[in-house]
Amino acid sequence: MKLNKHNLTQLAPQVKIPAYAIADTRQGIAHIGVGGFHRAHQAYYTDALMNTGEGLDWSICGVGLRAEDRKARDDLAGQDYLFTLYELGDTDDTEVRVIGSISDMLLAEDGAQALIDKLASPAIRIVSLTITEGGYCIDDSNGEFMAHLPQIQHDLAHPNTPKTVFGFICAALTRRRAAGTPAFTVMSCDNLPHNGGVTRKALLAFAALHDAELRDWIAANVSFPNAMVDRITPMTSTAHRLQLHDEHGIDDAWPVVCEPFVQWVLEDRFVNGRPAWEKVGVQFTDDVTPYEEMKIGLLNGSHLALTYLGFLKGYRFVHETMNDPLFVAYMRAYMDLDVTPNLAPVPGIDLTEYKQTLVDRFSNQAIADQLERVCSDGSSKFPKFTVPTINRLIADGRETERAALVVAAWALYLKGVDENGVSYKIPDPRAEFCQGLVSDDGLISQRLLGVEEIFGTAIPNSPAFVAAFERCFASLRDHGVTKTLQRLLKKPV
Repeated sequence: MKLNKHNLTQLAPQVKIPAYAIADTRQGIAHIGVGGFHRAHQAYYTDALMNTGEGLDWSICGVGLRAEDRKARDDLAGQDYLFTLYELGDTDDTEVRVIGSISDMLLAEDGAQALIDKLASPAIRIVSLTITEGGYCIDDSNGEFMAHLPQIQHDLAHPNTPKTVFGFICAALTRRRAAGTPAFTVMSCDNLPHNGGVTRKALLAFAALHDAELRDWIAANVSFPNAMVDRITPMTSTAHRLQLHDEHGIDDAWPVVCEPFVQWVLEDRFVNGRPAWEKVGVQFTDDVTPYEEMKIGLLNGSHLALTYLGFLKGYRFVHETMNDPLFVAYMRAYMDLDVTPNLAPVPGIDLTEYKQTLVDRFSNQAIADQLERVCSDGSSKFPKFTVPTINRLIADGRETERAALVVAAWALYLKGVDENGVSYKIPDPRAEFCQGLVSDDGLISQRLLGVEEIFGTAIPNSPAFVAAFERCFASLRDHGVTKTLQRLLKKPV
């Protein structure tokens, strides 16, 4: 059955469909960067609220700024912007549900003015973002906005035909300010520390270069709530589409697959209203910091700890690493000994239970989360997910061997050949630069660890860490992943 509004009521009874009339919804959110995670998370929560009969004025208008967003728009438009949320888990309580909270999608390529008009509309009260960690144009080495980038310079020179998120938001806010329309909240849902603060810093830096008065108006009138977002959402594959078709009879051009677990902790700082997401499980707080540090250090840090080692070993899915007892032991040691001592108490969270939940989630066979997805953009992920843990270990004079192994595994992974001789591409916008850093084994420590925007200054200046990195790299290269983990964990070889 092709997914569209007409066929909704004819879907199989086990498929949940919107309990609200989609025609009764009105747009209140514009979301820039419609991908799997947004659809499995923010769109999911918004749809859940609509299913209670509330929040019908918070429908989402998707926004695509990249050429590759056209296929996503066309796939969604071809099925009335409906899509299937397909939960995959190892238990029987997973859900298959049609989401109706997205009602349109605009592409920058089809006309900047139409997109600016949408963002300037009084109906749009939240502009949300999933533009990836690197999309904020912040230099990780110094925390400064990278105004020199060509796309930023283009938007400053051509404010009416922007290309970047900052150009479009400033163009819309310029219009709203002139018309006396209240500002909107800018809400990042990207997986980076203090995502709201990062968004604010980047947007204000851009606005200051464009119009100092606008910058001041944004600072006074726009809010940027921080959020902790969490749901493992693999890339949707052809196999997923066929599985959905065969098991549930749904022909969906772009379903989203995800784990059953979902979490969103959000600071309640909205200048122009918000959906009552707390009624469907979102946790609002005054300060998201402890939740954010917990998730980034434990979940994202553990993902990186597993992913490059797993890829080098020849595994291609996260659950394959968790089927290997050595990997599980290493992950637990990294979480317990390297990350947990750095964490402040997290209100309402038992860290022992949370860590067990991560082991269970990573072990999910049904979701088949790709290591390639977790491996991607390592040059952007390390400064946010791993380096803070290493810096604390160095500052406290603690053991750095386990954390050094994470970096050593990335260094060897960047060579593009696993220990079985299988070649692969490096999914990172800076792949060529990063691979150049590891081209000479004798200079790897100096070249790789010396990249300040990735590793900062403490790491290359710590003789203990550099020595641990060199031991781990040599062990991985000469003896392989299994023997290296056995040595590190002091298991019998």
